[in-house]
Amino acid sequence: MIFRQLKYLLRAAGHNLWNFRGRNLISILIISFSFLVIGVFLALSNNLTYLGQQLSNNLAISFFLKQNLPAKEVEEIKNTIMDSTLIESVIYVSQEEAMSRFTANFPELQEIVTNLDSNPFPPSLEARLKDKSISLSAITAFIDHVKRQPGVIDVQFNQDWVQKMESLSRIVKAVGFFLGAILILASFFIISNVVRLNVFARKNEIEIQRLVGATNTFIRIPFLVEGFILGLAGSLLSILILFLLIKIFPLYIGQALGAAEQLLALRPLTLKQMFWLVVGGALTGTLGSVTSVSRFLRV
Repeated sequence: MIFRQLKYLLRAAGHNLWNFRGRNLISILIISFSFLVIGVFLALSNNLTYLGQQLSNNLAISFFLKQNLPAKEVEEIKNTIMDSTLIESVIYVSQEEAMSRFTANFPELQEIVTNLDSNPFPPSLEARLKDKSISLSAITAFIDHVKRQPGVIDVQFNQDWVQKMESLSRIVKAVGFFLGAILILASFFIISNVVRLNVFARKNEIEIQRLVGATNTFIRIPFLVEGFILGLAGSLLSILILFLLIKIFPLYIGQALGAAEQLLALRPLTLKQMFWLVVGGALTGTLGSVTSVSRFLRV
């Protein structure tokens, strides 16, 4: 008996979905677009978080030196750096190696550099920290000490970039959820109206069901299943589209961004993020149906 009722309810939901497939398809596309917006911003946030982690895992302080500095003075600066208990290792980066690194990281700018009469990159000493959790005040004091050494012309420390990446990642994620919430709210009302139209379309059938003793829950379930399927299908479609965007982005759009490609790249969502997108879609569809049925289905 239970299986027969379940079969009927699922068949009724399928009947609604197929008979009103035009407006149901529009609902799915709108839900998909809503969750796609959230997915894109999550993918951007994932990329910024990843870049920040890469910088954090490779915390280094670069001390740029005067060109043609005697080897003895370079060694003295190196010893000064190594005397600090904060530093794990120090390596010397020549002008030629600095040039090679730049052209490897930014191949699109290689032509500009090769047209220069001389190598614009100064030699440097790269110092790696022993502990990533060292306080910023201790690092700042150490940098100020080394900067006073003759031959040191500038310092670069990528912790500032780590903090900027983390802040930008949080901002991108917040913007994505804000825009997505607005679109999801629109999807909620659209599903509610679609289900309401389906209720009105089956008004005579519902009257017959009530006359033969159908309970309120029995009448409502097909519409709830309908909303659940619309929301679920929309969120799954958004994940599929996002997957295609991630594959297409570096091939077409990424090339036009040049040096900004790494910063604006889309990194795949985690399983947890995909799970909550799917759950969010299903809940949006179900709650839209619940609202519509409660307001417009007089049983």
